[in-house]
Amino acid sequence: MMLAMVLVPILDLFAKLLSADYAVIEITWARFVFHGLWLLPLLTWKGIVWWKLPQQPVYQLMRSLMLTATTVSFFFAIKDNPIPTALTLLFISPLIVAVVAPLWLGETFDTLRGVAVVCGFLGVVVVLRPNADDFSPSILWALVAGVGYAFYIMFTRKLSSSSPPLLTLFYTAVGGVLVLTPFVGPVWITPDVKGLVMMASMGLFAALGHFFIIMACEYATASQLSPFNYFEIVAATVISYFVFDFFPDIYVWVGIAIICSSGAYVSWRELQLSKRARAVADGRIEIL
Repeated sequence: MMLAMVLVPILDLFAKLLSADYAVIEITWARFVFHGLWLLPLLTWKGIVWWKLPQQPVYQLMRSLMLTATTVSFFFAIKDNPIPTALTLLFISPLIVAVVAPLWLGETFDTLRGVAVVCGFLGVVVVLRPNADDFSPSILWALVAGVGYAFYIMFTRKLSSSSPPLLTLFYTAVGGVLVLTPFVGPVWITPDVKGLVMMASMGLFAALGHFFIIMACEYATASQLSPFNYFEIVAATVISYFVFDFFPDIYVWVGIAIICSSGAYVSWRELQLSKRARAVADGRIEIL
């Protein structure tokens, strides 16, 4: 999981560098095209049939649509803003899930989770500082990405047992290509060799990053792994410092601490409640 969190910011780095010469829609389209192409050898090696219509195609399409919207929004955010700052706002997704999942998926929501959600959104205000002189409205795209990613997570939960994870990941890439292809034509710029290599590298790091996440999920639950997601901010900060000479100021670090602590608590609380629910189901705990 830690290795995956190192690889994913490299994908964002290539996207930010490419945005100086290419439209965000084209960059995102290329990310999904090469993501799918890099997955094909893995699927073949695993002996997975990838050319048939997936189970629950509507949910598969909606999941892909959510990740596509998330990626487009996040790439718009990092085009003119530092990657660590945008990434911090993307991490509101566990808080959005905590609010929406009880209504949609029937999950529990208690007072302590509510407090964590409120604290998390206070952290968002600290990071944004809308009254600051250097406030850039384009950073709000990162919040849109956070909401989109939350729904992506919830659709993923709906699909958790419908098909192998690698196959679901491939369907997601195919869906992204299908959704974005109609919009690529008007903004298309034929990439040069450098641009093509960077686009292919985006797909490679996306495929590798998600593959390692899937491997991690074979040894631990999503709730147990969730806190390790925040290591991505560390990796993104190191990359941004060496490539763009950017280091977050104190306000961003305070916001990072608040948002990550709130999200980690929500994940920990979910893990504890799920353990209790399993214990009740197994008869090890009696409900009075």
